[in-house]
Formats: sequence, structure tokens, C-alpha cells
Amino acid sequence: MENWRAYISVDPNICHGQAVIAGTRIPVFVIMDNLAAFISPEEIIKSYPTLTLDGIKAAMAYAAELTKERVLEIRA
Repeated sequence: MENWRAYISVDPNICHGQAVIAGTRIPVFVIMDNLAAFISPEEIIKSYPTLTLDGIKAAMAYAAELTKERVLEIRA
């Protein structure tokens, strides 16, 4: 998704400045946690009716961008 920036908002007055889906208080990390738990996008939308499939795609694109900038240490 090339225009993910149109769907993601960061405002220090909303959810303590965490990245959220624009126009909502749904943090990107909540969407990613649900996807990582193998919850389908359709089920996530049922839980968060103000969320759209484009919002989920934008969250995934945003998360993908973050992985390009930061590496977490992995211990064996």
C-alpha cells in the first residue's frame, strides 16, 4: 500500500502519541497483535467496526516500514 500515511496518525494528544488509524483510537499495535494471533481481518473489523480493510492494510505497511528502520536483538 503506497498511501499508508493517509491512514496512520500520530498525535501526542491521542493514545499517548502511539500510531493509530486516522480518525480512530485504534492503535496500530492492536491490529498487528491481532494479525500475529492469526485473527482474520474480517474478525478484527467485527471487533472494531470503525476499522476498514484499508486501515488494516495501512497498519501492515506501516509496520513493514518500521522493520526497515529498527532491528530487535534476538537471543537464542
